[in-house]
Amino acid sequence: MNTNLKVNVLPDTEGFFGNYGGQFLDEDLKKEFKKIAEEFLKIKDDKDFNDELNYLLKHYVGRPSPIYFAKNLSEKYGAEIYLKREDLNHTGAHKINHSLGEALLAKKMGKEKIIAETGAGQHGVATATAAALMGLKCDIYMGEVDIEKEKPNVDKMRLLGANVVCVKSGKRTLKEAVDEAFCAYLKEYKTAIYAIGSVVGPHPFPMIVEHFQSVIGREAREQFLDLTDTLPDCVMACVGGGSNAIGIFRGFLDDEDVKLFGVEPLGKGEKIGENAASITYGKDGVIHGFKCKLLQDDNGNVANAYSIASGLDYPGVGPKHCYLNQIGRANYVCVTDKEALDAFFELSRVEGIIPALESSHAIAYAIKYAKENKGKKILVNLSGRGDKDVDFVLNNANL
Repeated sequence: MNTNLKVNVLPDTEGFFGNYGGQFLDEDLKKEFKKIAEEFLKIKDDKDFNDELNYLLKHYVGRPSPIYFAKNLSEKYGAEIYLKREDLNHTGAHKINHSLGEALLAKKMGKEKIIAETGAGQHGVATATAAALMGLKCDIYMGEVDIEKEKPNVDKMRLLGANVVCVKSGKRTLKEAVDEAFCAYLKEYKTAIYAIGSVVGPHPFPMIVEHFQSVIGREAREQFLDLTDTLPDCVMACVGGGSNAIGIFRGFLDDEDVKLFGVEPLGKGEKIGENAASITYGKDGVIHGFKCKLLQDDNGNVANAYSIASGLDYPGVGPKHCYLNQIGRANYVCVTDKEALDAFFELSRVEGIIPALESSHAIAYAIKYAKENKGKKILVNLSGRGDKDVDFVLNNANL
């Protein structure tokens, strides 16, 4: 790592983390996004705003989420494996952390509607939940393929009062959902806010989502010290857009002895179109209004992304992850569909915890790392529970 570079940083005034991020938008939208950035920077340190948010995180979400020592898994693989239990949050994942923050921000700005996209449906459920709580209208854009895979979450969104918009263009997955959600927002930005589902998109959204997700890392660092009197040797989290990973990384970025691993989906293989490993196989490019490592075909066009986990199949990745990779502070590794699926069953049967397929990627790498690093203390962000994936996994267990 280049120790002359700061790692726990906000973006610069143009929204860049090093070479990544920014705002590639038309002038009207830049003006609106400037208002959002200004309002966010004003309220993020406001006592009344934080009192309301912290009350909801404690009494509505159920924070702090605990750290659990996975004793059976640890004994089986020879390292100490700990899980940050974001799966125990209300709505079943880390997404509720930033969804509540974004909904409160929308309310403070006088917006009437939240527009969002979702892949696996966890962000959609969390956004629909926050919108219902705040009395806001809610449109959730979701690819047709993901609607079929994640029916329990689709039903929850509709039950919560959200309008689920089925996206039938392109590969009918997460990228297309973002495309259409963004287009819808362009028509309604004066009365709506786009509650993006990860640390991606144009400035200030990566900064906003990171801020609200940083609660994971703050809790995890304090809890781990209380539990073990030491810091973990390494921290792991799955990375699609990268919200859960940046959330837990935030607690340890300044601890140089703590290794950070972002686990990307290798899917079916290394060929472009068979995976969603944007940092591992991507090139610098612009998508959805920001610069990042981006999966591209031979002609420089955005390539199709694929993962067994609907929440990970995005062809780009958060700009701060690109920056952390560039300076060598975080390591980005890959796990295949099969390895993730094996880990899904392993954690279920060894610890009695059914993880989301997204989180299963981090569990898979933790198992692999434990085999080669006996005695190390490994902290995994278990970003979501697997209720939404059970039917799909049982029907496709031979993948």
